[in-house]
Amino acid sequence: MEQRIDRIKKQLHSKSYKLTPQREVTVRVLLEHEDDHLSAEDVYMLVKEKYPEIGLATVYRTLELLTELKVVDKINFGDGVSRYDLRQEGAAHFHHHLVCIECGSVDEIQEDLLEDVEKIVESRFNFEIKDHRLTFHGICYRCKDKSE
Repeated sequence: MEQRIDRIKKQLHSKSYKLTPQREVTVRVLLEHEDDHLSAEDVYMLVKEKYPEIGLATVYRTLELLTELKVVDKINFGDGVSRYDLRQEGAAHFHHHLVCIECGSVDEIQEDLLEDVEKIVESRFNFEIKDHRLTFHGICYRCKDKSE
């Protein structure tokens, strides 16, 4: 974790920002809950446990800054709640998600399954793709297993 924090600190410094204690505790919470797709309020509640004097506005500003610097991705699964997902280091694209419409679970797909689609879109529409996001909505294996 410390190495990842150090790399994020360098990212911030390269854009003339500091890793303040408030930003660091927010990053630590995101790292500790990397698979949880936390909302800003979720992040705030977890940060507040470690840094009681922090305010919600500070957490929001930190999440927006981390999004702007592409340390995290802001995602929405169609329920009106923005969630924050740490970017995978070295990944060319944002990873994909499987959202269960029964239990609300979110699973991730790390493989980039859209390379051929990207090539078609770029050539057919003369559009330079920088990134993509794909979310599938359906019924997860856990809910399917319960109903069988």
